[in-house]
Amino acid sequence: MSGTGNDFIIMDAVKGMNLKQLAARVCDRTKGIGADGLLILDKSTKADYKMLIINADGSEAEMCGNGARCMIAYIALHKKIKKKFMTLETLAGLIRGEVKGNVVSIRLSDPVDYQPDIPLKVKERSIHVSYIDTGVPHTIVYVDDLNRINVQQIGQAIRCHERFQPRGTNVNFVEQVDTKLINVRTYERGVEDETKACGTGSVASAIITYLKANPAVDTKERAKMKVHTNGQDLLEVTFDITEKKVSNVWLKGNVLLIAEGEYYLS
Repeated sequence: MSGTGNDFIIMDAVKGMNLKQLAARVCDRTKGIGADGLLILDKSTKADYKMLIINADGSEAEMCGNGARCMIAYIALHKKIKKKFMTLETLAGLIRGEVKGNVVSIRLSDPVDYQPDIPLKVKERSIHVSYIDTGVPHTIVYVDDLNRINVQQIGQAIRCHERFQPRGTNVNFVEQVDTKLINVRTYERGVEDETKACGTGSVASAIITYLKANPAVDTKERAKMKVHTNGQDLLEVTFDITEKKVSNVWLKGNVLLIAEGEYYLS
């Protein structure tokens, strides 16, 4: 399945399966099926289902916004749940989702650890970045011309920077178009490359852009930002601000079912 360009292989849990090994093989784009990550649907005592997120390199992620949207769509297609809203247990908390046709909206856990204007030295150059955790760690770098940025080289340097150890960070390069639209390219931790979209990265970029543009806003309902991804799709991010704290964060966008079938594990 693809969530605005972020592609995932989704399967129900199988007992005794080495998920790290499976993800590395099945996500390989030349010897496997090819994907940004592997999503496992499992039983939960806290929600309708539990979602495990295994990156293409075999590492486990706490959360994945576009992955969660794809999983909600998968549940709607294959499971007998007749609720308007479904819930997923993740390492980042409970995620709530809704499906309307091919559009899936999810409510993420509230963001934490917002740090604006962090000075960094990257490749002998001094820059300022911002940081926020939207379920996974994200660093935001503002640029004037997104097409000229070497996302792979600079993204990798920031992702592994000592300032963000031991967890590392995802890196989002953001170009602001106007007060309600940003263009974003993301270097993803775990994929270790640029992806066509990143849900939690789009959320992080939208929230920080809004906060920077509206520093005097103390309380706001349904603040909104649209995010144009590298895959040429649009994601919509909405959230509330209450006494400077961000909550009720929703991510909305298209989901595409690409294929169903069997994979032969050699």
